[in-house]
Amino acid sequence: MEMVSLAQELSATTYPGRGIVIGRSEDGKKAVTAYFIMGRSENSRNRVFVEDGEGIRTQAYDPSKLEDPSLIIYAPVRVLGNKTIVTNGDQTDTIYELMDKQQTFEQALRTREFEPDAPNYTPRISGIMHIENGKYSYAMSILKSNNGNGAACNRYTFAYENPLAGEGRFIHTYMRDDNPLPSFEGEPTWVKISGDIDSFTEMVWNNLNEDNKVSLFVRYIDIETGKYETRIVNKNK
Repeated sequence: MEMVSLAQELSATTYPGRGIVIGRSEDGKKAVTAYFIMGRSENSRNRVFVEDGEGIRTQAYDPSKLEDPSLIIYAPVRVLGNKTIVTNGDQTDTIYELMDKQQTFEQALRTREFEPDAPNYTPRISGIMHIENGKYSYAMSILKSNNGNGAACNRYTFAYENPLAGEGRFIHTYMRDDNPLPSFEGEPTWVKISGDIDSFTEMVWNNLNEDNKVSLFVRYIDIETGKYETRIVNKNK
């Protein structure tokens, strides 16, 4: 596998769907994550990210236009002690609640599967960042249908210990804009992480398709202190 440009990966398709990036800053001092959502329908586009405690949640931009909230209103980011959970659905709550009861990331996700939105069967993608005593590791997961067959769920977890400076992994829900939407394939893409939080946020946002992008969350966490900075960008203002 070769490290690729995150900007090129983001701009390679008009509809990667929802995506998670996790890695380490160029100077090695920060744990980095980004989560974005996109939408093709009016219901999906009618959203913003808002802060919710140490995490965020999605919210209808215009409540009068909200139709089915079941798969679009959720908390993508929650913090449990020294762990930051980032997902594309309400499995954030599942991970938070079961890890709080001493279960593992994988055990928590065993209770869930891909989204019930046939024929797409949108994958559930999740990430968890663990920072403790100056050490940093993370894991990513994808739960997806068996090549478009909703009768079976394929489960994959990828764990990264002591991630290197300037490197990250990128996983997203769809390979390309098609009908039905084809699920992400392979292991998370190895990407370069560069710049401070503002330049990184700008790069990610500017390389998402202008028509389909909806919201972006970025967080840089100091690996020594645990203190963090957050940026939120919403197309709806």
